[in-house]
Order: sequence, then C-alpha cells, then structure tokens
Amino acid sequence: MPGKVLVLLTTVATCVVATGYFLSADNTATFRWLSGGFSETSSDIRPQITASQPTVTSRLGPQPPGDSALGFMLASVADQYSQNTRYPPWSTPLTQAQANGYRGNHFEPVTLPLGNSGQFTVTLEKYRFTQGEPILIGASVTGPQVVSDNLTATLEKTPTRDSVATTTLAMSDDAGFYQGSLDGDEEPAEYRLIVEANIDGKPVRNVSTLTIEPHLGDFEGLSDTYLTNNNLVIPVRFSAVQSGHYALSAQLYAGRRPIALLQAEQRLTTGSDTIDLKAHGTVLAGLKLQGTLTLSHLQIRKLPEKPGNRTHYGFGPEQGFSFSPPDLDRLRDTPASDPESEQRAALLQQLADKF
Repeated sequence: MPGKVLVLLTTVATCVVATGYFLSADNTATFRWLSGGFSETSSDIRPQITASQPTVTSRLGPQPPGDSALGFMLASVADQYSQNTRYPPWSTPLTQAQANGYRGNHFEPVTLPLGNSGQFTVTLEKYRFTQGEPILIGASVTGPQVVSDNLTATLEKTPTRDSVATTTLAMSDDAGFYQGSLDGDEEPAEYRLIVEANIDGKPVRNVSTLTIEPHLGDFEGLSDTYLTNNNLVIPVRFSAVQSGHYALSAQLYAGRRPIALLQAEQRLTTGSDTIDLKAHGTVLAGLKLQGTLTLSHLQIRKLPEKPGNRTHYGFGPEQGFSFSPPDLDRLRDTPASDPESEQRAALLQQLADKF
C-alpha cells in the first residue's frame, strides 16, 4: 500500500506540473508562477489577455517539467511528511486557526442577497441537535425591503422532502430580527430547514441543513490525570446508552491557548466507562505551563456497526472540563516512534534526491 501511495503521489505531481507547463507554453504572462513563484499581490497572477493578438499553437508541443521543479516539489512533500511523523496521530499540535476549524458542531449562517444591498440571513446555535432538544432559529432581514411581521420555518426530512414540523418566527425588535423554535422531537436523520419570508410582496425561501442525533450517553467528568510513557493521560468518564465502538476527540487548552487535538477509539459497554485521551510529550514539553488545563470541544461518535449505517454524534458540555495536571517537567520532546511512517518519509526523501 505505501508503494501505491508513492506512485500515485508522483503521478499526480507530474501531471499537475506538466499541465501547468502545457498551459503556459503560449501564455507566459498568465502562468509565470511556474518559474518565478507567487507574488504577494493579486495583480501579479491576474490573466493578461490582448484581444488584438491571435492565439498561436506551438508546434513543439508541451514541454516536460524540469528536474528541479519536480525535485523541489517532492522535497517539500518529504519535509512536511517528516515533520508530521514527529507526532502520533492521536496527539497533534493545534493552532488557533485549526482549533476554529475543528469545531464539530458549528452552524455557518446562511445568507441570501436581496436587492438594494439587503440580506436575508438564517442562523442556528449549532448544526447537530440531540433528539428532543429544542431547535432555536434566528432570522434577520436587512435593507429597505418591506417584510411581513412573521416568517414560517419548516423542517423537511431528506431526501423524501416530507414536512415533519412547522413553526412561526415572530419579529422580536424593530431591526428586522425574528426568532422561534421547533421541538426537534423527530427521529435521528438529516433534515432541511426552510425559512420563508414575504419580502416586497414575494415569497423568498432560505434553505439550510441540520441533523438530529440520538442520545448517545452522558459525559461524567474526568478521573485523575497521570504521566506514563511520555504521555499525559486524561481519563474521560462517559456513560453510554448502547454498547458499540466509539471515537472521542477533544481540544486541550492552556487558558485560551490551544495546545493539541487529542483522539481515541474504544469499544464501550452500556453504563459508566472510561476513555483515555493522551497528550504526547512532543506537544507539551517545554511549554512552561502553569495552573489548570482545559479539555474543550469534546465530540464523541458512535461508529457504524456495518457499512451503510450512519455515524451518530454527541457533544460534551460547552465549558469543557478543567483539571490540574501533574508535574509536566518529566515529559520530553522526543518524536514518536512509528517505523512505518519513518519508512515512508525515507522513501519520499529518496525520490526527491533523484532529481
């Protein structure tokens, strides 16, 4: 399998660079990034087309990529892969941008543009709801439009488009903000939320999606943390409603500073059980941490028992769990040992060295 991955990587890299050279053969102004690199200004990569000049096809055909270009690409991939192999897959460093992107239950507001710079926006407090949990809906209409006093929100099951619940969103202030709720007591599945408004005498529909999840169980807190084998072990207590294979992920913070993304998989039985998250020494050593740490954005997934079944999601408390760690000075910034990953990194470097 690693050999196939390397062959595929080399083939894709060659095709991408070769395609760029083919396209740049008669349009060097547009594709000069192939030889000169990207500029920080957008004008440097904007196509420059002269209408009065006819297009001429080169008889020489596409030129193959130079050894230096392909070698540089492979060397960059090899270096990035080598850096990633420092960390075990269940404990990886986390930047603020990554922490924001890994939020597992974030709903991105859906906005429709209206005339005269107006907007029709629908927002939810999250994307996944537990069965029976109320679904709070907010909507706003901005601009000079004439809008009705009430909006209608309808929940449709996909893909059948069957309507399962309807509610009215009432205007809550003079700024054009509407709110309402649905009880969310529907079977676990994916749904379409349709919010309809009468704007300037015409119906306008804003469509978004959400999911209703079964109740997987309850997070019961943390057991005492400890150090072993260059890891900070954080035992998370969870009481599962059904036995099965579960995957847990969480973000480790020091104050507001994200440190690591932690993950673990384990088979659980019904009732109270413990899943051990581990923060490796490579993400903690040398940070000079003081005070408490926090485990935030806990997300647990019940994995399908057989192909075709849905993965179900559950989430920990919004405030997470804070704890006082043991003395972390014993942890070392020693790369994780993974012979298979090290072999892949060595093979990538060997390919890069041939160019």
